[in-house]
Amino acid sequence: MAGNKITKIKFSPVDIEERKKLDFKAGDTVNVSSKILDEKGKYRLQSFEGIVLARKHGKEAGATFTVRKVASGVGIERIFPLYSPMIEKVEITKRSRARRSKLYYIRTKAVKDVRRKMRSVVNKVETIEPEVVEK
Repeated sequence: MAGNKITKIKFSPVDIEERKKLDFKAGDTVNVSSKILDEKGKYRLQSFEGIVLARKHGKEAGATFTVRKVASGVGIERIFPLYSPMIEKVEITKRSRARRSKLYYIRTKAVKDVRRKMRSVVNKVETIEPEVVEK
């Protein structure tokens, strides 16, 4: 048994150990660069920056994380598999402390904020009266 060699078998094109070390949690703002297939059959990078609502399944093979962003006044959520080869990189833009592990309440909170803003816009629009021009 003098020739015992440990060989590493690569299961995935993703550096699994590097992804395991990613230390982001719910409440952090992340920028996820993912590969998107174009019409020409080429891949391009598309970034998705938003707040992490949840991380599920820890560091096991099926681990996922949910990211939410608001674009043009509409909330968009995407669920990313942590070890997907379609994800190029995950950058932590901003860290924040959350008291919960899942921040699903942000969905309803955002809707309430938008409604409150819309109420103030409607009131301002109603108070404007058209000017009458006489000739």
